[in-house]
Amino acid sequence: MTDELLIKFLLKETSEEETTAIEKWLAADPANISEFLELEKIWERSQLLAPKSPVDETKAWLNFKEKLSKKEKPLIQAIENTMPIKGVIPMKRKYTWINIAAVFVLMIGALIFYEVLTTEKYMELAANQEVIVQKLPDGSELTMNKKSALSYASEFKKDRSIRLDSGEVFFNVAPDKSHPFIIEVDEVSVKVVGTSFNVKHMNQQTEVIVESGIVKVSLKGETINLVAGERVLIKPSSTQLLKEQNQDQLYNYYRTKVFALKNTELWKLANVLNEAYDANIKVDPAIRNLSLTTTLKQNATLDYNLEIICQSLNLTYSSNGKEILLSNKK
Repeated sequence: MTDELLIKFLLKETSEEETTAIEKWLAADPANISEFLELEKIWERSQLLAPKSPVDETKAWLNFKEKLSKKEKPLIQAIENTMPIKGVIPMKRKYTWINIAAVFVLMIGALIFYEVLTTEKYMELAANQEVIVQKLPDGSELTMNKKSALSYASEFKKDRSIRLDSGEVFFNVAPDKSHPFIIEVDEVSVKVVGTSFNVKHMNQQTEVIVESGIVKVSLKGETINLVAGERVLIKPSSTQLLKEQNQDQLYNYYRTKVFALKNTELWKLANVLNEAYDANIKVDPAIRNLSLTTTLKQNATLDYNLEIICQSLNLTYSSNGKEILLSNKK
């Protein structure tokens, strides 16, 4: 659509055929509506659309021209080319605000119609108090830890996009080179083709651990590639992406049903036990960095596993009904 024709339409100088063409153009894309509304806004500020106001038309045109020049100089020339008298734009009084309202109704209707047809629909999926396994339409498989929530595109075979709102999910992605598998977590983007990896988003932190294949992680324009055995932890204060070797398999407890510890620090183990048992374990700062190598079963009681931890590290634990404190023996 040319600028000249849009200006003619704004000035009510278009023919019936031209008007129909512009109306179809407006209905085709919300961006077209935005472009027209921007021009309409400048017009209104110049008071050229008030049919009953005794405006000095020459002065009003100069004012409109000055405002418009700050936006698009080519439009000014287009307007001038449509003027029957240089410097003056005659207003046709037969047009009323009803005509103008009709144009806006058309544009709003077109915008609603466009959004209904083009807005991507997402299917919500949540794991509440238990771990769930879910197959996606493309053949990929998700294992969601409890208290996790995400949504995925309804046309997933064509648009393999997922939004992880909270929690922890293990992705086993079906290969499809023509349709990358993309996960959005706040400002973090994870992109793969066919691979397996774990994503955890909790307490404003995002952790990605790769088991197989290559995973591309992006944040604010920076991108890194992770391969099997590597991880990245992204905090709100992170200014760059730093990958490192993953040291244990503790993150996998909700899939394997065991807590696999390998020189795992006590504070980290306590955090995972809190998630698994809905507990509130606190670790004395003096022992928080003690490490442990062993395997604990998730189907065992929390007290049983705490006893093993305390025996292994010569610790003790106590409970006041609200929290459990791990500390050195006195």
